Amino acid sequence: MSPVEPSRRTPEEAPVESEARRHPGPGSADPGAGSTASVVKSILAASSGNLVEWFDFYIYAFFSVYFAPLFFTGTGETGAFAKSAAVFFVGFLMRPIGGYVFGRVADRYGRKTSMLASILLMCAGSLCLAMLPTAQTIGAAAPWLLLLVRCVQGLSVGGEYGSTATYMSEVATAGKRGFFSSFQYVTLIGGQLLASLLAVIMTHTLGDEAITAGWWRLPFVIGAAAAVVSLWLRSGLAETTTPEERQRRTTGRFLTILRDYPRAFWVVLGITSIGSLTFYVFTTYMQKYLINTGGFAKGEVADAMTVCLLLYLLMQPAAGWLSDRIGRKTSMLIYVLGMIVLVVPLLTLIGRASSLVTASLLVLVAMLFLSLYTSISGIVKAEMFPAHVRGLGVGFTYAIGNSLFGGSAEYVALFLKEQGLAGVFPWYVVVVGVLGLVAVLFMHDNRSHSTLDHPESSAYGR
Repeated sequence: MSPVEPSRRTPEEAPVESEARRHPGPGSADPGAGSTASVVKSILAASSGNLVEWFDFYIYAFFSVYFAPLFFTGTGETGAFAKSAAVFFVGFLMRPIGGYVFGRVADRYGRKTSMLASILLMCAGSLCLAMLPTAQTIGAAAPWLLLLVRCVQGLSVGGEYGSTATYMSEVATAGKRGFFSSFQYVTLIGGQLLASLLAVIMTHTLGDEAITAGWWRLPFVIGAAAAVVSLWLRSGLAETTTPEERQRRTTGRFLTILRDYPRAFWVVLGITSIGSLTFYVFTTYMQKYLINTGGFAKGEVADAMTVCLLLYLLMQPAAGWLSDRIGRKTSMLIYVLGMIVLVVPLLTLIGRASSLVTASLLVLVAMLFLSLYTSISGIVKAEMFPAHVRGLGVGFTYAIGNSLFGGSAEYVALFLKEQGLAGVFPWYVVVVGVLGLVAVLFMHDNRSHSTLDHPESSAYGR
């Protein structure tokens, strides 16, 4: 845990750091490295792909309430939801592979190359989902094909997070990185919001029967088409890494992370575990929770969640700005302590709420605390790793925690409900929250230990 002494750096490392300082890129701490206009343009172009990727990914979560029974026959509604959630979880299990592969690509071939490849893969997955035959057509093969396509999308999203978070952190202006990096979750939530909004529009104009009959395929076609637009926008991005950084022998190697930056690895894994779990509980799973546990109608729940997500989206820049003022560690402490204390009473009260308005207000309370994590999720992780392993360090480590705890959230909750143990789930979140708190306590103040501002920092090394 002690800092690495400067004398223990390998001979190849020092020249690269000095070269990067002599030729600062868009993400340099040097104020003259990039104008505000160029930073904003880069942030918007990079985040456009993030929006499309997450729109495509969340379409499955929002529309699975309609098509799940078409692929998982012979079970009740809750059983179909549980199996659909299991497929959702398996897609998450592919994220570490995507995070590893695309993280290496980002470090060795550039952030731009990785972001272009990930969105192409998501486009292909969405087109396949739009054309996927149901169990009525091909029988037992239908759920397996659904699983295969979700694995492809899981690979794509696994690579998207790390590449985008790293790129946006590197191009953001020093002193405003919390604010600028918050737009990763603005677009992530925006993709989720657009998926929810589309569900509301289709529910009110077409009705549940028409959507179940085949209109559930339309959102996947829309997502694939939007990916083409984002691909064009991203093609104009400038690269943030130098050739020297990409060609280093230790660039993009996971063993380098474990050997030289173990503290960063474990801290990122810990905060991602609770962050991903609570994010999916109060966003994607909340729709099913309000329907199954709260007893509210599907259409009304879609309306309520759309409003909640819109307000949650607006919280991100404010929370990111706040982290620039009080520090990332303080923001993270407020978030994780709030979740530990409030998650049990919040989920209990939401499940027993007499009106959807009351339930929605309680969801917003949770989202207020959650925004302190999501707004700075990417920048917190990027500030712990040096440039030559940043893409892999952020993407792969995040994907592991996200898969194990975020992707399993719905499945664990629905499984416990089927077993008559629904009350256990909130306490499960508390336990993961305590582990996350330990990780946050091992964080350093970003204002003195960020590798973006202090490339020589070894605070998260051995």
